[in-house]
Amino acid sequence: MMGAMDNMKRVERIIAALPEAERVDVEAWGDHPTFRVRGKNFIFADHLAQNLSVKLSKAEAEAVVATDPAAHPAGYGLGRHGWIALDVPAGLDEDRWAQLEEWIRTSYCLVAPKTLARKVENG
Repeated sequence: MMGAMDNMKRVERIIAALPEAERVDVEAWGDHPTFRVRGKNFIFADHLAQNLSVKLSKAEAEAVVATDPAAHPAGYGLGRHGWIALDVPAGLDEDRWAQLEEWIRTSYCLVAPKTLARKVENG
């Protein structure tokens, strides 16, 4: 059943476990979804969640971009601050989704207030 779930549903399921995380569709960006915690973005996405941008530490972002062909520095100058853009085609295996979930949780923890980040890190 999990294999049949589309990308956006999978992302939303991951987000649902993160305190105070919410989806905000940005009208000025063609209603593209973002995911935020207390007004701060931790994921940028397209409508199908086949392109995601997440924030990592600069060192981890550099390592991911250097070793993962589906990753590249995010545009608009965000790449120099640790943001990576990821190609997320439909039908990825569970191992890849586990990696994506880890990156989403990391992005959340880097952006969220420390009290909320600790709940996720210790959870």
